[in-house]
Amino acid sequence: MNGRVLRAQITMRCCGTTAPKPTAGPCWQLFVAMTGLVSDWPVFTWPTSLQAPTVEERAAALASLGFTLAEDADWEWCEDTTPEYHPHPVRVVLMAAAQIRPLDGGAG
Repeated sequence: MNGRVLRAQITMRCCGTTAPKPTAGPCWQLFVAMTGLVSDWPVFTWPTSLQAPTVEERAAALASLGFTLAEDADWEWCEDTTPEYHPHPVRVVLMAAAQIRPLDGGAG
């Protein structure tokens, strides 16, 4: 199973989060996309901040969830916009994704 390659995504939660724990303001979250319910996906939430997590912080978050970047993988960044239904004007947001794999004995 350790040869399995998955995908992680990092996104700015502009209005805070409700899961797995509520936050009072904008924060970054890392998700590991897996089969099954989205609510069951491994997730790491950084403290409320607009500052994007560093490479080292992303690696530590992945490791805390039992994952690491796949061999020769890099984070790929892209821009999107917040949905029109948000309670603020539409704005540009950054997202990142990378191929990952379970650590030996990890949660994958």
